[in-house]
Amino acid sequence: MARLSVNVDHVATVRQARGINSPDPVFAAGLAELAGAEGIICHLREDRRHINDRDVELLRQTVKTRLNLEMAAVEEMVKIALARKPDLVTLVPEKREELTTEGGLDVISRSAHFKTVAGRLHQKGIQVSFFVDPHPDQIETAHACGADIVEIHTGHYSEASTEEEAVDRFKRIVAAVEAAHALELSISAGHGLNYTNVKRFRVLPQIEELSIGHSIVAMAVYVGFEAAVKKMMDLVKDF
Repeated sequence: MARLSVNVDHVATVRQARGINSPDPVFAAGLAELAGAEGIICHLREDRRHINDRDVELLRQTVKTRLNLEMAAVEEMVKIALARKPDLVTLVPEKREELTTEGGLDVISRSAHFKTVAGRLHQKGIQVSFFVDPHPDQIETAHACGADIVEIHTGHYSEASTEEEAVDRFKRIVAAVEAAHALELSISAGHGLNYTNVKRFRVLPQIEELSIGHSIVAMAVYVGFEAAVKKMMDLVKDF
C-alpha cells in the first residue's frame, strides 16, 4: 500500500486570498491525519505566498505522522529547517513568478551545492528528498548528492491532453522509477495527481508514497476535508 501524504498549501492559499486567519492549514493537517493520511506536506516559499513561518512552527508541534517541508535549497530555508527539524525536507526548484512548481529540480547544474545542503540536513537527522523530473540522469545525480528519497515530478503526465500523450509520459515515469529502485532509493511521486489519473500508479508498487494536495483541497469544497482525504485513501490503499 502506498502512503498518502497530504499537501496543505492550498488551504493556506484560500486563507491568504482574504488575508485572514481561516481556513487554517494546521487544522486541515489534523483532519487529514484523522482521515488516515500518513504524512503532511507544506511548502515554505521565500515570498510566503501561502504557508508562513507560523504554520511551519505549529505543524512541527502538532503533526503526529510525518512532516515534509518542501523548500528551495537557499540559506534562509536551510536555517529554518535546521531549527524546526521536520522529519523530511524535499528540495524543490522555486521561481517567484510561477503559480505552482513547474518542474523538477535540476540537480546536475548545482550538484556540489545540493550535496552540501543534504549533508547539513542529515547532520540534524533530517531525511532529504529531491523533487526531480522523470529523467534517470537527474535521479543518479540526486543519489550521488546523498538523497534518501526521490520524488518523481508527475506534473507533465497530469497535464497530458490526450490518452496517447498520457501513456507516453507515464512510460517516462516508469523508467525513472526503475532507475531509482535500482539505486535502492525510496521513491515518492506527486504534482497534479487527482482522483482519476492517480489510478494508473497501481502498476508501480516501488512507489512508497503519493504526495497530493490541490485535488484534495478542491474536492473538500464539495464534501469536506476529511471526506476528501478518505476518498483519496480509498483509491490508493490497494496500490
